[in-house]
Amino acid sequence: MPMSNPDMTDPLPLAQRLIACPSVTPATGAVFEALEAMLAPLGFTVDRWITGDKPDGPVENLIALRANGPGMHFAFAGHLDVVPPGNGWASDPYQPEVRGELLHGRGAVDMKGSIASFVAALPACLDLPGSISLLITGDEEGVATYGTRAIMERMAAQGIKPDLCLVGEPTSVNRLGDMVKIGRRGSVNMWITVAGTQGHVAYPHLADNPIPRLVRILAAIEAIELDAGNDWFQPSNIEITDVSVGNEATNMIPGEARARISIRFNDIHTGAGLTERIQALVEAEGGTLTSQISGESFLTPPGEFSTLISEAITEATGLTTELSTTGGTSDARFLSALCPVVEFGLCNATMHKLDEAVAVQDLVTLRDIYTAIVRKAMVQAA
Repeated sequence: MPMSNPDMTDPLPLAQRLIACPSVTPATGAVFEALEAMLAPLGFTVDRWITGDKPDGPVENLIALRANGPGMHFAFAGHLDVVPPGNGWASDPYQPEVRGELLHGRGAVDMKGSIASFVAALPACLDLPGSISLLITGDEEGVATYGTRAIMERMAAQGIKPDLCLVGEPTSVNRLGDMVKIGRRGSVNMWITVAGTQGHVAYPHLADNPIPRLVRILAAIEAIELDAGNDWFQPSNIEITDVSVGNEATNMIPGEARARISIRFNDIHTGAGLTERIQALVEAEGGTLTSQISGESFLTPPGEFSTLISEAITEATGLTTELSTTGGTSDARFLSALCPVVEFGLCNATMHKLDEAVAVQDLVTLRDIYTAIVRKAMVQAA
C-alpha cells in the first residue's frame, strides 16, 4: 500500500494535537485549524465556515474533499466539539497525557481519537479511484442546530453527495470492534403547560388548580405502552423528565403547572405521529403542548456495507461484531437521508466521564480497520 509522510500514519500524535485544542460545544477555531493542517498536505480541499448566532452558535463546520477521478465517494463523518470536562481530572483535560497504555484527555474517545485514526488511515488510501471526504462539525454534542444539517445543505448546494458514510462515534463496548451501529432510535422532547387561575387555598371555588389536570395528563402518558420493539429495535419509551410548579407559598393555588417528557422511539413511529398522540391527551385536559423532534429513527439494513465493515473488524481483531441500534442519537440520524450510514469507533466506556481515555493500541488498530474499510468499499465499487 502506498504511504506518505510516516508521521501522518501515527494516530497518537494526531489525537494529541486535536485534544490539545479546547473545543467545548459549540466549537470553532483552533481545533479546526489543526485538522485542516493535517488534511491539506494529503491533497484535500478544505472548506471551513462559521454559522449561527448565540445561544446555539456560532458553530464551525468543515468539509474536506479529495477527488481522484471517477468512482465511489466515501465519506467519514464526525465532530470535534466535546462536552465540558468538569472538575476532578487527574491531569489537565486539554493537556493530552499518556499514562501506561492509555491516552487521557477530553475527546480522546468521543471523538477526536476516531478522527485521528481516520486521518492516519488516509495515506494508505490516496491511490484509490474516486473521492474521499470528511464531514466534521463543531455542534454534535449540543443542539445540532448549525452542525451536520448545515454541512448537508452546503454539500447539496455544491452538488456533493456521498455513496457511503461511516460515522466515527464510539460504538464499541468492551473491546474495539465488538459493536457497530446500523441504526438509531429517534428522539422527541415535549413541553406540557396547564394554565389555571391563581387563588387562596381557603377559597378554591375562586381559583382553578392546574396541578390535578397535569397529574391526570402524566398518568395517562405513563400508562402508554408504545410498542414491544421489533427485529432491530428495542421498545420505544416515554420518560417524564421534569415537573415544575414553582409555588413557594403554602397557602396559594398556583396559576400554572408544567412538565417535560422525552420519547426515544423506533421505526414503528414518527416524531410527528407521537407529538399528535400526546397533544390529544394534553388538550383533553385543557393544556398546551410544544415539541422538538431531535431526529427520526433510521436503519441501514444489513448488507454489503455492514458486511465489509464486519470483515475488516474480524481481520484486525478476530472478533465477530454485533450489529446494533442501541444507545442515544448521533448525527447519523441526519446523514442517513443521503446514503447508507454505519457508525463504528472506539470503546465508549469513558466518554463524557472524568479522565476520559483511549487505549493507544486501539487508535492504531482502528486506523488499520478504517484503512481496510475504505479500501474494500472503494475497490469493490471500482
